[in-house]
Amino acid sequence: MIPTGGRITHGTIQYAERPSLTWRIDPEKERITGRLDGLESVQQAAAKILQTQRFRHLIYTPNYGCELSQLMGMNPTFMKSEATRMLQEALTQDDRIIGVENVQTTATGDSLLIEFTVVSTYGSFDMTQEVSG
Repeated sequence: MIPTGGRITHGTIQYAERPSLTWRIDPEKERITGRLDGLESVQQAAAKILQTQRFRHLIYTPNYGCELSQLMGMNPTFMKSEATRMLQEALTQDDRIIGVENVQTTATGDSLLIEFTVVSTYGSFDMTQEVSG
């Protein structure tokens, strides 16, 4: 018997903003030292994404982490465009991060310094990432 009387109403669906509350990780003490929310939470998430090498740890999905170490030894012109793409791809896996802007790369010897601005739903912040070969 097929149920009758039910129908789908046409209306708008309202999505509630989910909190970004997470544990605060103190890298110096190697301890969880409380909680954080908002922009500070996004900053910690971005730092954690960039410290995790993509495809290396089975605990994370294949979309989590970054591949910046592959940039070592590339042509400097190519390096900047690839760094921008890799940062955008890695960081926008977090729904709170909208994009990456103002990417500046500096190659010295066997290391690469990348400076950029992360744009999130809570605001923007500057980050620096160093990649060594």
